[in-house]
Amino acid sequence: MNETEFVKEIASKEEAFSQWYIDVVKKADLADYTVVKGCMVIKPYGYAIWEKMQAELDRRFKETGHVNAYFPLFIPKSFLSREAEHVEGFAKECAVVTHHRLMADPGGKGLVVDPEARLDEELVVRPTSETIIWNTYKNWIKSYRDLPILCNQWANVVRWEMRTRLFLRTTEFLWQEGHTAHATREEAVEEARRMINLYASFAKDVMALPVWTGPKTASERFAGAVDTLCIEALMQDGKALQAGTSHFLGQNFAKAFDVQFANRDGQLEYVWATSWGVSTRLMGALIMAHSDNHGLILPPALAPISIVLVPIYKGEDERTAICTHLQTISARLQALGVSVKLDDRDNVRSGYKFSEWEVKGVPVRIAVGPRDLSAGTVEVARRDTLEKQIIPLERIEEYIPQLMRDIQGNIYRKALDFRARNTFEVDSYDEFRERIEEGGFFLCHWDGTAETEAKIKEETKATIRLIPEGEDPRPGKCMVTGKPSPQRVVFARAY
Repeated sequence: MNETEFVKEIASKEEAFSQWYIDVVKKADLADYTVVKGCMVIKPYGYAIWEKMQAELDRRFKETGHVNAYFPLFIPKSFLSREAEHVEGFAKECAVVTHHRLMADPGGKGLVVDPEARLDEELVVRPTSETIIWNTYKNWIKSYRDLPILCNQWANVVRWEMRTRLFLRTTEFLWQEGHTAHATREEAVEEARRMINLYASFAKDVMALPVWTGPKTASERFAGAVDTLCIEALMQDGKALQAGTSHFLGQNFAKAFDVQFANRDGQLEYVWATSWGVSTRLMGALIMAHSDNHGLILPPALAPISIVLVPIYKGEDERTAICTHLQTISARLQALGVSVKLDDRDNVRSGYKFSEWEVKGVPVRIAVGPRDLSAGTVEVARRDTLEKQIIPLERIEEYIPQLMRDIQGNIYRKALDFRARNTFEVDSYDEFRERIEEGGFFLCHWDGTAETEAKIKEETKATIRLIPEGEDPRPGKCMVTGKPSPQRVVFARAY
């Protein structure tokens, strides 16, 4: 295989975005399809990126006082029916276990379900864990002294999907779900706010992803929540992607499972609750927000390999000398706290290596040939801009840390500029219907009714992604009905 074959199979992002996305996922060795319909295999390189996300989020959770726990995968069916909105929201997505045993087919055709092994009550494979957790919290909470409870779990969930796409929408996916219990409404509201802000700062600082933050409309909020806060990002095809949510659950689940506590006056009150989560969908956001027609682009903060070292040589003697030299450079770079890989394979050409690591999004590539060896220099190529520079080896300790910061910042600025160019204020519904076809975020006035919201969704396939915060809430008139509107909301077509 020559050096061009690695990228030639990647579709053009501008011409076929959906195919481009799948090509990048597969060529960068992130994930693959499996025989189980709707599910995926996260390959080692893809999982390494998820582990970096996981580690940084987990660190931030613990900094804010949260602890990890683990709750059952299976939920009694009756639990889901305790909270009416919750069961209605998830009923069509649930996988259900009905039997607990297989048996040999009497006709000799392999295994069949034993009809005598039907469960007394069916078990639902968790689509989310509010119900099983609040049934558990009932045993943990008796007094105000038991509060708050600030639990998180890293887990897999199942939501039966008919139309799937790697990372973005799969039947089984990985996520974290925080579930907290509080003595007062104010504490719970503050918790929901704290966690959505944590997600927003993670997206910006780690993923180099600019996001809008704000509440969902009543029609779009989580099933069983009083209020849902979210972060929304813009992908390069002009569609929005919900990257994280935080829910103020009020006392809905506490009442459903009769979770009460004795306050300081000895009176019984229902507990106040939140839940919040992000999933492997963040991997999809990372790809679609930053990558190009050469493959994956990774912010240094999430790259499993920060720097790849590639020797350029002719003959075994040059190879030995240059690889020995690169081992020394590798040790110096690792001392800076960055992950380094020396690609000393002798069965592929250097051009092939360049293309492979480019597709995989490694932020920095350092190449050394015979001339560099004699001159005391290295060739440094950055993945985000594809620029190359020759620098003296003696400068490498000061150069690399600054380069990593520059790459991280540049990836964010590029995404932020893209969002700015594709965010529009529109007052006319006719103009909105025309321009929504091109994609982007649209700041428009809405009269606050579910009827108007549903009409816009039906006619344009666009939804209200959130009610933005931090913006000047200038009043106006709804673009559809002309009725008063307190502020603009963010519309987009979404994944």
